[in-house]
Amino acid sequence: MSDYRVHAGESQEDQVTAAIEKYTSKVPSSLFLALAVASIGASMAFKASKKDHGALFVGQWVAPFLLLGIYNKMVKQHGSDALTKE
Repeated sequence: MSDYRVHAGESQEDQVTAAIEKYTSKVPSSLFLALAVASIGASMAFKASKKDHGALFVGQWVAPFLLLGIYNKMVKQHGSDALTKE
């Protein structure tokens, strides 16, 4: 049976990814959590004012903000091309 796993240092990201990560890694991870909580609050406010479409639209921002926060945290901890120290 073949081993298809990718090991650390086996592949590298392109320069575009590295450039994006250079700037986005400076954004604090807590900002993404704050944006997610703010979208929950805004969605609740829209729902309370009977604007159901706005509530659904803004409420769907929560998951992407949280995912961006996770990606941001992973880039800070591991980088895109982190090599294991042996």
